[in-house]
Amino acid sequence: MKVYADNAATTKMSKAAIESMLPYFDEVYGNPSSLYSEGQKAKEVLTSAREKIASLLGCEPREITFTSGGSEADNQAIVSGARLGARKGKKHIISTKIEHHAVLHTLQSLEKEGFEVTLLDVKPDGIVDTQELKNAIREDTCLVTVMYANNEIGTIQPIKEIGAICKEKGILFHTDAVQAVGHIKINVKEENIDMLSLSAHKFHGPKGIGVLYADKKIPLSNIIYGGAQERGKRAGTENVPSIVGMKTALEEALLNVEENSRYILKLRDRLIEGLGKIPHSILNGDAQKRLPSNVNFCFEGIEGESLLLLLDDKGISASSGSACTSGSLDPSHVLLAIGRPHEIAHGSLRLSLSEQTTEQEVEYIIKSVIEVVEYLRSISPVWRDLVTGKNKFILK
Repeated sequence: MKVYADNAATTKMSKAAIESMLPYFDEVYGNPSSLYSEGQKAKEVLTSAREKIASLLGCEPREITFTSGGSEADNQAIVSGARLGARKGKKHIISTKIEHHAVLHTLQSLEKEGFEVTLLDVKPDGIVDTQELKNAIREDTCLVTVMYANNEIGTIQPIKEIGAICKEKGILFHTDAVQAVGHIKINVKEENIDMLSLSAHKFHGPKGIGVLYADKKIPLSNIIYGGAQERGKRAGTENVPSIVGMKTALEEALLNVEENSRYILKLRDRLIEGLGKIPHSILNGDAQKRLPSNVNFCFEGIEGESLLLLLDDKGISASSGSACTSGSLDPSHVLLAIGRPHEIAHGSLRLSLSEQTTEQEVEYIIKSVIEVVEYLRSISPVWRDLVTGKNKFILK
């Protein structure tokens, strides 16, 4: 059996999204910046897609900037907030230790320019303590950036509350919502969000296209120069086919989001129940305040890489964390942040489902993971030392 259980890394494009893109490769293929009719046709399509995406997020079309994906959107949002703050003499930024590296590495870059960054701890359940965030705010704080839902452990943050704190203090609030958009209904105005990043390939749209929502009061800083596209804030000819595909995929996802969530939630809880019966294992992240699709476990006494390779032999595609760091031998910074010791964090498994996942596939995953964990433990000297009492178990 072939089972795809890594939808947090990327999703299969929907047929509707693919079909919506086709005319814009060989029929309406003009450059939206051109003044002649072929270009203006493309511009009309671009305008329509911008209006639809804005309506789905609860904002104005002029507050939507098309990007190459979530990483670019994160970079531009954070750099813009920092530059704006610096002009006012404010160079302090607050974030968390569990952010995606698109955020963390951007912050590291800004530190080299003289900005000071406070990375908040999270509670063992992976949730930010809003009182700690409030306490971390200073007179020179210019930006708070906290992800909507974590890409590894799926925990959902109290975004509306965080946004309200920032609004009260007059501080810009950005959220990396790459894992959340298309899976949760989000209204940026109602949730006090000043800037939001999203990426189409996380909700059955094409890769290489995303959006930065930024409130119209925010003067965005360019990180790509060369042309006047996107109101002069993001140079480069717009990718019309992918923008149309993204619009279609988002519209489709949100139209069915409640029905899909109920279905996926049932599968997720069954998966958590089944894997939770494995001795000396633990669910990472809050059991309830998490994405409907996300299951993340640690298994004591094994290495995550071996687990993934043997699951792949059984036809199961899974991951041990973020696809962006899959080549790293270091344990997940997210798991370390929630208090998992290095030796436990190394034995992690992330399974992310979709509405295309079946009950039969979930049962196969449970059966396969149990078999692989038992096998790996049977040949592990680390496990032998634990069983014989030479070393003590960390997980009960």
